[in-house]
Amino acid sequence: MINTLGRHFRECLKSLTRNAWMTFASISAVTVTLILVGTFIVIMMNLNHVADNLENDVEIRVLIDVTAKEDAQAKLKTEIEKLEQVDSVVFSSKEQELNNLVESLGEEGKSFELFEQNNPLNDVFIVKAKEPQDTKEVAAKIGKFENASKVKYGQEEVEKLFKVISVSRNIGIALIIGLIFTAMFLISNTIKITIFARRREIEIMKLVGATNGFIRWPFFLEGLFLGALGAVIPIVLIVIGYRSLYAYALPKLQGSFVEFLPFFPFVFQVSAILILIGALIGVWGSLMSVRKFLKV
Repeated sequence: MINTLGRHFRECLKSLTRNAWMTFASISAVTVTLILVGTFIVIMMNLNHVADNLENDVEIRVLIDVTAKEDAQAKLKTEIEKLEQVDSVVFSSKEQELNNLVESLGEEGKSFELFEQNNPLNDVFIVKAKEPQDTKEVAAKIGKFENASKVKYGQEEVEKLFKVISVSRNIGIALIIGLIFTAMFLISNTIKITIFARRREIEIMKLVGATNGFIRWPFFLEGLFLGALGAVIPIVLIVIGYRSLYAYALPKLQGSFVEFLPFFPFVFQVSAILILIGALIGVWGSLMSVRKFLKV
């Protein structure tokens, strides 16, 4: 078995060196496609990260009726917590709400400090749903409870946010899948030319009793190497490019809702994905191309 495997590796390496131009063409096809695929993967993973952060920041603010006493507030909190979709309920006093307002407005907010003695704001329950998409439904249910004076969650903005996130994800996934299939088509056709030149060799091997599996192995390994080698340059470019972008953008985005994925382990994850995609594309292209010549 070891001798057979060694023979397959030798045949694979012979083919790669003997057909140097075809090898170069196949690797180039994989490289160009994986640069595009890798770029979209980086963009999509960071978009998903930003989207997840935004989704997790979506909260419902329940303004408690100013006439509600402590026991009425406790009852309202219990009713909210009993809702199946609710993850957490946090109380924020009207004093805290005023402080938050003053801090958020900076210098302009100092004028609101005059209201400390006669605070017009409501006590608030800050509610988070287990799933951000349930926010609208949870808000509607809370709005029916006694002593829930007003329920706010930025309805229009939240619904637009979820719609944009959903569309962006779907477009990104469709583009990545399309690019992968394009790469499969390109490498399949490129390898097919190489295999066509060896069709007589395959036919002779079949006639002397070689099994399909025995014939496929060198081509399997060839596709594997072509795909993996084609992933090297995209990985190097993406690692260098992402490191530069991360170092440039990190100080500028400090404190904003936009946050890139950390350089480590993100680049390792992307590298592993690209090697895997490259190897699968190469193997698929080789096996699909050799299949028709096995029918002797």
